[in-house]
Formats: sequence, structure tokens, C-alpha cells
Amino acid sequence: MLMRRFSFPQGLNLTLSLVLGIAFSLFACQSDHIEENEAQLQSQSQPIGSDAADAVKRANVLFDVLFEEAVARSPITQAWLGRKTNNDQWDDHTESFAAQSHELTKLRLGRLQALDITLFDSNTHLSYQLMQADLERSLTDYRWRYYNYPINQMWGEHTEPLSILMGQHPIESIADARAYIARLSALPASFDQIIDALKIREQHGISLPKFIYPDVITTLENIMQGAPFKQGEKDSDLFADIKQKLHNLAGDDQAVMSAELHQQLLIDAEDALVTSVLPAYQGLLAYLILHEKTADKHAGVWKFPDGDEFYAYALKQTTTTDLTADEIHNIGLQEVKRIHKEMVVIKSQVKFDGSLKEFMVFMRDDERFYYPDTAEGREQYLAKARGLIEGMENRLDQLFNVKPKTQLEVKAVEAYRERAAGKAFYNPPAEDGSRPGYYYANLYDMRQMPIYQMEALAYHEGIPGHHMQIAIALELQNIPKFRRNGHYTAYTEGWGLYAEYIPKEVGLYSDPYSDFGRLSMELWRACRLVVDTGIHALRWDREKSIAFYRDNTPNPERDIVKMVERHVVMPGQATAYKVGMLKILQLRKQAREALVGDFDIREFHDVVLKHGAVPLYVLESLVEKWIEAKLAESND
Repeated sequence: MLMRRFSFPQGLNLTLSLVLGIAFSLFACQSDHIEENEAQLQSQSQPIGSDAADAVKRANVLFDVLFEEAVARSPITQAWLGRKTNNDQWDDHTESFAAQSHELTKLRLGRLQALDITLFDSNTHLSYQLMQADLERSLTDYRWRYYNYPINQMWGEHTEPLSILMGQHPIESIADARAYIARLSALPASFDQIIDALKIREQHGISLPKFIYPDVITTLENIMQGAPFKQGEKDSDLFADIKQKLHNLAGDDQAVMSAELHQQLLIDAEDALVTSVLPAYQGLLAYLILHEKTADKHAGVWKFPDGDEFYAYALKQTTTTDLTADEIHNIGLQEVKRIHKEMVVIKSQVKFDGSLKEFMVFMRDDERFYYPDTAEGREQYLAKARGLIEGMENRLDQLFNVKPKTQLEVKAVEAYRERAAGKAFYNPPAEDGSRPGYYYANLYDMRQMPIYQMEALAYHEGIPGHHMQIAIALELQNIPKFRRNGHYTAYTEGWGLYAEYIPKEVGLYSDPYSDFGRLSMELWRACRLVVDTGIHALRWDREKSIAFYRDNTPNPERDIVKMVERHVVMPGQATAYKVGMLKILQLRKQAREALVGDFDIREFHDVVLKHGAVPLYVLESLVEKWIEAKLAESND
């Protein structure tokens, strides 16, 4: 799963928390990126006639201007991109800012539509179409802006500060350190806005189901553990983070930072944690405990006003298709049946004497399939994951012409969020490559992380999955910034699931148990089609949803419960994986059948990856054009 906060524009598809920026005037923003691009645009303000090259250049400048304007409104987006602008601030979650953003999006769309598209080449025309569709979608999203859960057990505005400060806020100067402390001090005002946002949702009949609250509350309580929140304990995650970063900055060089300044910054950080961060979290916790008492138990968004219409819209945006909930539900049922048949083949291969259900129980319970639930066992897991990725890297030439330059690191999920977080996810690198991509494995409970699923997880989150696709997109030079940083869930997660499969075609998954792990992961995604639509369209309750996973997968109970609760707070998102994978496989089959001996898997992957993330209908068009060009070339 890709954990990422930003997409252009800020729509409901990326996360279910508000992705809005800090409240300052867009046109007064002093971003160097905007000034530079606006200067280029102004220099071309005279009529350019019919010169196609000038039209393309002007369009690409405008694409970057519009992208930078959106980025300038969100300090958190800037942090994710690896920038230090506004790194003493949080995003703005007020109603006035959301309304202003909506009006500015209308203006951006007007500026875009003023371009003369008749002179564009195909690549520029695609950029225009993608940006226009994104802006139009953002305008439609505004109607549904309350239809999300800014605080939930997966992630949200309560864990965002730690993710940003610990993962995306380096301290490479004294100014960086002061900005870090300023962000700590600004947290109460930010959380006040979040509480206001939650109150508005309640007024619209939108609030978390009762069974989601316990994990959210536990996460909040975990954040407030340790010094300086509780004296005499080991340092909290945030205090340990800034201590280590200040230590690394100071080193032994007094010219960088004197001992007195180092000590003062530590005192200021401790003070901000005690007087700002702790009260902010205590206030949010008190609010949630109060509202847990009146929460309902309904899982699906059908309970919202116009909930059925919203879910249909969410599916359309997530899958970038016109598939209905019923169609997606039935695709899931068919895929579950097919994968079960393939699992029976492996059961026979390993000579297991029993039913498929009994084989699943064996795979779930047998000790040989787990590392010890100890520090040593966790290190073994991480080392094995790194080795799997390295082994795949050595085979990339068989499948790909283009490969990422940006490094990938494997890490365990941090203690403060490991209990509630998913089993694995990926955080993208900085846009300039200064920060690597991270594959996070959740090692909170080693019984949730079977060894036989390790290959599929590593390939999905790392290489050739999310890291490969996203790093390649960021490194592309022939597309504008918004496309390099773009995100379409069905494409991104569809690629991730497809990336689990293709290593088998170059000889990996040689262990049948590991191949069963691959199938169990694919089965998991097929069940998601059934359960997501079951919850939100067919009105399944939590218990029926859990029972479907329990009856059809080898996954442990806690894994199942967490997935069902993920469906609840992220309506539609989990349908993207299988829908995207099936489309990529269908397009590959179409190309192979049309080109026969001229089909090259590496060229096909070039077509899929070299345009950045795109909707599935655009991907289909790109592949069909490639097929036509290859056929024309062979007929010359």
C-alpha cells in the first residue's frame, strides 16, 4: 500500500484525511518555484502565433506554475516532496481555506483552458487532458469534502505530525531545528482546526463507527508515552527524534552549533512538547472519548446522506472505470474461485493430505512459517526482506529497460503507530532523490507476518512495485511536475499487485509455499472487491465481512479484523488493486496476441511506466497506440 499525502489536485482519492494547505494568500506566496515559473510565463505573454514549439513550451510552463501554486498551499506536501519551504507550519484545515481553494481551482481551470491545444504534440496534449480532468475532479470533490474520516485507525491528522517530523523533517541547520520546534508549538492550533472539522462532519451525519475508536484512542495514548510527557520513562518518539537529529547536527564541530545553543534547543523542544504537544493530544483524546459514547455501529457509507451516490462516485474515482459496485462484487467472487483452484494445485504439489480449508489453517498456524516474536526475529525479517529485493534487482534486465536510480530502504514501522498500522506500506522518496523511498514492514506481531508472504510483500512495496514505479516517475524528464508526482490508485496499486506476479515469470517463487504466499496475497485483494462493495453497497455489517475473509483466506483473525476496519474508513480504496492488475494483464495479453513475435515485455513495461501514473482508460489508450505503431513499423 502506498502511504502518500499528495496528489494533484487534492482530491478524495489519495487519503481520507483533508489534504489542504496553510492559510496564506496564494498570490502573495514567495515560493521560489512559483516566482521562477511565473517569470517564464510572463516573458511569453505576447502572442506566439502558430509556432508549435512555443505553444508546447508555454503549456509546460503553465503546468508547472499550476502545480507549484497547489504545492505552495500545503507545507505538508512540501515536506513530502523534500522541500524546506514553510517547514515551521502545518496545513490549514479551516472551512475558509477549503472554500478559497475551491475558488482558486476554478481560476486554475480557466487559465488552463485558455491554452490553444491545436498546436500541442501528443505528450503535451496528454498532460493537458490529465490536468483538466484532475482540476474538474477536484471541483466535484468539493461536494463530498466532508465524506471522510480525518482521524482513523489507519492514519490521519493525529499521526501526521509524527510522520512528518520524524520522516520528512531533516535537521541540517539551526534554522531546521527551530522550524521543528515551531511546528511542535503550533500543534494546538492545528488540532483545534481538526476538532472543528470533526464537528462539522458530525453535523452532516458523518462520524466514525464505535468499533473504530479503540485503536485510534490507543494510538493517541501511545504518542503521549515517554519523556518528557511522563518523567522517568525512556524518551518519547518525538523527543528521541529531535535529540538524535540535534546530536547528528552538532557532531564535534562547535562552529556548527555551540554546546550552549545545543542545550537551549533541547530545552525549547522539551518545553514545546510539554506545553503544546501534550495538551493538543490530550484535547483531541478527550474529544474522541466523549464522542465514542454516542457513535453508531454501522460500517458502510450508505448511512451518510446520499451515501449510495457518494460510494458510486468513490468507486469511479478510485478505479478510474465505470464499473458498478455489483460488477466489482461479482469480479471479486469469480477471482476468489479461480485463485482457490490454483491453491489446490500447490496443496497437491506439497502433498498435503486434507481440504483446502485445512491447508489454509496449516499455513496459518505452523511454526515453521514465522520468525520468532523477538528483537532477533524482527531483524531476521528485515534482513530477509532486503535480500529478496536485492535478488529481484539482479533480474530486472529480463523485464525492464528503465530502472530507478533512487535508493530504497527497508524499515520496521515505528512503535507509536505499529499496533494500528497496516502490515506493510511504502513512503515515496523526495522529488530530488535526497531522501530514499521506504518500504515499511509492520513487525508489531510476528504472527501476522508469515515468511511465505515475504516475497510478494517485498515485490509489491519495493521492487518492482511501488518504489520502482514511483521513483521512475519522479526521475522522468519529459513530463511536467504534476505528472511526475501524480497518483491514481488503480494504476499505482494495480501496478503493485502486478509487480507481485511478474517475478514468477523470471524464476522467483521457486518455493511452492512462497508461491502459495503470492496467491494468498492475490486472494486477499480479490476478497477486497467482495467485502468493500459488501460493506458500502450491500450493507454488510462488520461480522459478516469478517466471516467472508475467515471462510476464504488463510489470514489470521487480527489481520482480517484490521482489513475489514480499513474498508470501513477507506471506502472504495481497496478495490483498486485487483481492478488495476486485471487491466494491466488484459492489456499485456492484448499486446502479445497482436504483436506475436514482435512483443517485448520490456517495451510493454516502458509504455506502462514512462508516462507516470495515469487513469486506466488512459493506460489502455497508450498501449493501443503502441501496438498500432509496432504493427505499422513491422509492415513497412
